[in-house]
Amino acid sequence: MPTPPTPPHAARAGVGLVAALLVFLIALLFGAWGVWQVASGTRPAPCDASTNGELAQRIATLSRSDQVSRDANGRLQATLADREEQIAQLKADVDFYERLVGATGQRHGLAVHALRMARQPGGAWHFTTVLTQNLDRGGISSGDVELAVEGSAQGQLRTLDWGTLRQQPHAAGVPYSFRYFEEVQGDVFLPAGFSPVRVIVRLRPHGGAPVEHAVTWAEAVAAPSP
Repeated sequence: MPTPPTPPHAARAGVGLVAALLVFLIALLFGAWGVWQVASGTRPAPCDASTNGELAQRIATLSRSDQVSRDANGRLQATLADREEQIAQLKADVDFYERLVGATGQRHGLAVHALRMARQPGGAWHFTTVLTQNLDRGGISSGDVELAVEGSAQGQLRTLDWGTLRQQPHAAGVPYSFRYFEEVQGDVFLPAGFSPVRVIVRLRPHGGAPVEHAVTWAEAVAAPSP
């Protein structure tokens, strides 16, 4: 029995379907090729061991350079601060000398210009005091310096005289002799459990009235070196 002929519209439909499939396959292949091109183009180049070593060495060198710069800057800042402090101290000294010996300086008799207390090993305290006078420019001021310390111990107010501070009942004062100024130093001892509050500097000149100058203990401890 002969095969019936395919209707014309069915034949055209089959040809169209085949053509559509071919177009779809071509588009799919083209898209896959494009994706492969993009992926292969953006993939980072592999780094070998030598490249990684060079990068690590550069990072280490930069880190060391940065640390060296920081250290140098820190030392420079510290040096500048130290120089500024020295300049300020020298300026203060010059002003002090000008007021004391200058022609326009105010005249005054024997006086205590400064006092500083500094802790020493073994329970001792080192005192440094600056004495001045410019009233008698041609004369010499001489005498002795003694200290007394007021405070408390076991809830009681006490005043430690010079003999107690020196641990000698009849201790002599520290001598001084100067025309314009002099720095006098010595050591004193505070008994255990004693809380100091105030320091009194007593000047006993040879031929003249005694002079007293009192400062708080906190001021004496915090005072800069004369």
